[in-house]
Amino acid sequence: MTSAATGGLLLVHAHPDDESITTGGTIAHYRRRGVPVTVVTCTLGEEGEVIGDEWALLAAEHADQLGGYRIVELTRALAALDAGPPHFLGGAGRWRDSGMAGTPAARKPRVFVRSGVEAVQALTDVVLRVRPQVVVGYDTKGGYGHPDHIRAHEITTAAVQAAADQGWDTPKFYWTVTDADMLRLHTAALARRTVEGLPGALPPGWRLPAEGELASVPSHAVTTTVDVSDVLTAKRAALRAHATQITVAPSGREFALSNNVAQPVLPEEHFILVRGSRGPVGPDGREHDLFAGLD
Repeated sequence: MTSAATGGLLLVHAHPDDESITTGGTIAHYRRRGVPVTVVTCTLGEEGEVIGDEWALLAAEHADQLGGYRIVELTRALAALDAGPPHFLGGAGRWRDSGMAGTPAARKPRVFVRSGVEAVQALTDVVLRVRPQVVVGYDTKGGYGHPDHIRAHEITTAAVQAAADQGWDTPKFYWTVTDADMLRLHTAALARRTVEGLPGALPPGWRLPAEGELASVPSHAVTTTVDVSDVLTAKRAALRAHATQITVAPSGREFALSNNVAQPVLPEEHFILVRGSRGPVGPDGREHDLFAGLD
């Protein structure tokens, strides 16, 4: 594992809440061990669908003030993870949430999907300043296919290479993913608790995900698993901080977005190493530390 003097871990996320959903446990895990963590967020998430009535009129189709409120939510989430203040790519509000593919949001000014070389340079500057040993971004599909996630993948890949050309070759670069087998196992357990009426059953109004509905990758593609079971309290607190976007089940075992599709809060988070050398692996053939093999 790296020491605190090395630049630590840099994560690049598209919107506020993405950091908590896919990597909240990993952030808290490494902060608990004294590793510096920098979370870069590319937009304010202005196009998010708001849960509940209290903040509904902040949404893009009304006051269009949701992005400013989500800065507050992100600040609270990162505090719960002990990850310091937000870092917005190019400064808060430089690029706007592009919305889902095919929606009118993509035609608004400053959208992230049209960020061009400026976004790559902005992130390259961050990499050169932070000099991380590990960078985490999205896979080629952006996880679940959101245009901003795909764009985040593109600029992170380009910035890691550009920084290497300019003097800082990041030792390890990962994609954050979800192991399909682990996702299926926990979803089946939720279904069983619901059918049998056991504690932790599906909350009223929620539904189980259909097969393949939640983004995941085949288990054989996963190179690295980080056990986050000891920091799930922090991850749940970070998820709850994004209250306009996320509802955490009373059991704490699942959460849902505005679609009320249950997603398990997994005790481990998964990654694919795409740049750098794999470190020592466990009996399962996977690394269990993003910094494995680094001095």
